[in-house]
Amino acid sequence: MVKPRKRFVAAVMAGALTGGLVVSGTAEAYGNQVPPKAWNDPGHGAPVLHPGSANGAGMRQEPLRKIDGVLESAIEAKTVPGAVVLVARSGHIVKQEAYGDAARYVDNAFTEMDNPVAMQKDTIFDIASISKIFTTVAAMKLYENGKLDLDEPVASYIPEFAANGKETVTIRQLMTHTSGFTAWIPLHSQGTSREDRLQLVFTQPLAAEPGSRYTYSDLNMITLGAVVEKLSGKRLDQFVKEQITQPLGMTDTMYNPPAALKKRIAATEYQPEIGRGLVWGEVHDENAWSLGGVAGHAGVFSTAKDLGIFGHMILNEGRYGGKRILKPETVRLLGQNQIPEFPGNDHGLGWELNQGWYMDALASPSAAGHTGFTGTSLVISPENQTVAVLLTNRVHPTRNTISLNGVRRDFVRQVADAIPAPVPKKADAWFSGYGDKLDRTLLIRNENKARNMTFGTWYELEQDSDYGFVEVSRDGIAWEKAGAALTGTNSKWQEATVPLPEGTQFIRFRYSTDASVNGRGWYVGDVKLDGKKVHPGKDSSGWEKQNY
Repeated sequence: MVKPRKRFVAAVMAGALTGGLVVSGTAEAYGNQVPPKAWNDPGHGAPVLHPGSANGAGMRQEPLRKIDGVLESAIEAKTVPGAVVLVARSGHIVKQEAYGDAARYVDNAFTEMDNPVAMQKDTIFDIASISKIFTTVAAMKLYENGKLDLDEPVASYIPEFAANGKETVTIRQLMTHTSGFTAWIPLHSQGTSREDRLQLVFTQPLAAEPGSRYTYSDLNMITLGAVVEKLSGKRLDQFVKEQITQPLGMTDTMYNPPAALKKRIAATEYQPEIGRGLVWGEVHDENAWSLGGVAGHAGVFSTAKDLGIFGHMILNEGRYGGKRILKPETVRLLGQNQIPEFPGNDHGLGWELNQGWYMDALASPSAAGHTGFTGTSLVISPENQTVAVLLTNRVHPTRNTISLNGVRRDFVRQVADAIPAPVPKKADAWFSGYGDKLDRTLLIRNENKARNMTFGTWYELEQDSDYGFVEVSRDGIAWEKAGAALTGTNSKWQEATVPLPEGTQFIRFRYSTDASVNGRGWYVGDVKLDGKKVHPGKDSSGWEKQNY
């Protein structure tokens, strides 16, 4: 939602390419052309989403096809009963597919229905906590109209919120989960009405001093939704419809869907312990249910296509076709990290930023998104003008199943891999590949006792977690590093120079990753020893010859 941070990229370059590695030149120096619409260069975007092709979006078809296997494997493992995905770049919808079943079980013993309901591309999902970003956008509409001040105490709008030491909690702290609220309370087992339960939130004491720590809390967004209602004079569902979904033409996005739509809705959890049975067509979250299905933290139902529209509006700086939902400066504010003092919990206003645990290779300081407990994810990459939507009903029929996070990462990893790396077309390049806990080597033999090596390189690695090393050896057994480790990103294809110690017989490029999250990877090519081109040995481990 904000442009790539040039100072961030420059800092990574300065820190990585030192101590023996010297950068000189770019792709142009090779006389080769980087593929059009390559990584971080998506080209001109369309004003609205439309059916497109991978080629038209500048993407590769093979990784998009691999998404099928990711979801089919998840269904086979009973991680999810079914799913719908949507991938779009620059407005081109390049992948929209349904898998498995929307409703399959009648109880939490996995007793199958006589007639399971197959998943469709337009199946409607309870998107759970993705609802939070709808609440935030609704609040920012009030901000633009001068009705809401981000740094004003919440108690200025809801006086009873001041109870139990919350006088100084601000709207911004609600949006960034730094209010000091505890993560959750069981509202559904307290009070007798929506108003009773909202008052329980307003009078809830804090677990920490405001601004002192980050704690993701539904109570923040329940409160923000109540602020929207107080200032607009309308219930949250009505305000969201009038100000967001209706102008965008998101006709399948709503709170409390009518019973007539049940067969189009993905079933969620069997909840007999609170007297609900199989939850199907009603909000899954117990607290949102107790608040009448309309709450700031959960309650929105939507489709993959509608969420694609919502994401594309954000990528287009608040505009979709002829409709402006937010001003460009408001969108930039949404996507700026508001809490740098809590590294790893990067957060804009309502939106999560740079969260590799579900954004994987699309993660970057400006990548934004959110997940939902029911098994949903929305990721947008401003640099690549890409929207990746994954909707599943992973809590059907029970929440006690395999974690979905691996599936989330694998899905987004394929989306990222479909975007070509900025490697010159004619470069003799090798790609490190993807994976957790990797230790892959690309081996070069220095048969002519060269004292200087040059190579082209581009990398986008998980900062300070995944690394690329250039190492040298006299005997192929004992190795030493030639310069500092590479991590982060070097932005574009560049040439590096490495002086080789006397007696160097072997050189290797070693790619090392941690236990989770991959960046777009490391590319190495056009390796030259004393100006003469050489090729990696056949015993190189895991790397593949690839210049895309």
